[in-house]
Amino acid sequence: MIDDAVRFKGIYTPNLVPLDAAGAIDEAELRRYTDWLIAKGVHGLYPNGSTGEFTRFSVEERRRIVEIMADQTAGRVPILAGAAEANVRETLRACEYYAGLGVRAVAIVSPFYYKLGPESVYAYFKEIGDNTPVDVTLYNIPMFASPIDAPTVARLANESPRIVAIKDSSGDLPNMMRMIDAVRPQRPDFSFLTGWDPAIMPMLLMGADGGTNAVSGIAPELTRTLYDSVMDGRLDDARQQQYTVLRVFDALFNGADFPEGFRLALRARGFEPGRGRQPLSVKERESHGPIASRIEALLGELGFASE
Repeated sequence: MIDDAVRFKGIYTPNLVPLDAAGAIDEAELRRYTDWLIAKGVHGLYPNGSTGEFTRFSVEERRRIVEIMADQTAGRVPILAGAAEANVRETLRACEYYAGLGVRAVAIVSPFYYKLGPESVYAYFKEIGDNTPVDVTLYNIPMFASPIDAPTVARLANESPRIVAIKDSSGDLPNMMRMIDAVRPQRPDFSFLTGWDPAIMPMLLMGADGGTNAVSGIAPELTRTLYDSVMDGRLDDARQQQYTVLRVFDALFNGADFPEGFRLALRARGFEPGRGRQPLSVKERESHGPIASRIEALLGELGFASE
């Protein structure tokens, strides 16, 4: 029997990082945000994810983000820390550092920039899996990085006990089913997480264990309720909640270049996220006023107003 205490289940929040007027990490606001997410019922936290703009921070800043959140969380919920760096050596150093902070596991994106085939993707993760001091979650996001196909996931799951899960952000339901079918008979402890918010319910129904979903950083009450509804078999309720998640996701993801819409939404929930690291043109800055108003109106309509 699998111990659910060591298996990833539920919704993990890939959080934004509040920045101050100088563009530095706003530690006080990040701590307040961490407390708020936990109070709203998130199952776990996922710093240094795509929503957290990990590529726009330095190595030292990424480590500091996890330090702050691990300290503030104090074991109340598990942390899945993004540990992806540009090469195996630096990624393993990140694994070692985050292991020292007591995170539950790390998430590592497939090699990016250089487009690699399945054998190279396998070799990359096999090297990490053989040498990491902390459990690893594979991160498949083919829009930004080399894809991790189902045979490669199965091969790594069979050969590397430290590789314990995959986060798949492709939104491809049949591919998730292929991965589950290929891995679960040999590794029933292996977890499957969806990173695509519009498909949380169907992914859960087909055997996924949970998700790492950007909407949970803005409306954690909504994603927690959706997960609970599916798990409790209240599928009519879950279906309605999934459509609400879709409305919020579309407004935030398509309203501005990702993740700026989520940054605007976080302000609408009563936080001061600051300006992101990506410079904005005058036209973009002017467009953010109307976008923010629409987002605020939508969240208010759905009962997720500023607190």
